Amino acid sequence: MPPIRKIEREDIINVSLEILKTEDMDSLNARRIAKELNCSVQPIFYNFKNMEDLKNAVFSEIYNMYREYMIRGSKEEKSYKGMGLAYIKFAKDYPNYFKTIFMNKTDLTPDLFIDNDDIGNNVIKYGMKFTGFDYDKQKNFHLKVWIFTHGLATLVATKTVKISDKEIEDLLEETVIEMVTGIKGE
Repeated sequence: MPPIRKIEREDIINVSLEILKTEDMDSLNARRIAKELNCSVQPIFYNFKNMEDLKNAVFSEIYNMYREYMIRGSKEEKSYKGMGLAYIKFAKDYPNYFKTIFMNKTDLTPDLFIDNDDIGNNVIKYGMKFTGFDYDKQKNFHLKVWIFTHGLATLVATKTVKISDKEIEDLLEETVIEMVTGIKGE
């Protein structure tokens, strides 16, 4: 009898991530994952308490990927711009992952949505260096920038418009500069 292949937690998460590249979180179920792994559902429930536990683990993996994009963006010479572009690039590279994190129903207000994202405070600090605003003024300014950036990222993730990376970069930079100039009254 051939040895039984042990299905690891990482295998289950990786298959789930593959499914989510083209489908939404609602399509993730034990039978579907087991079919992809060519096994029964038993290894899934051996590694996870229930499907909610699995979905939380998968969400954490997606969020960690997003964090990596944002960290790379923060290391750009213009870190505030780099993080905005990283947000949009994540939406372009992984549209369904972006939708999973940022395009689901929530009861959060926009400012709480930003506060809930642990990357948010770093973005605000980098923005303060760019604008010269104090923390509260930058937080208010960033809310407006985030709404604009999120709109661009959503257009990219949903393929609503065809827009090049250069056009995105120019549009983001010009709009943010115009917003700062308007606030400063220059």
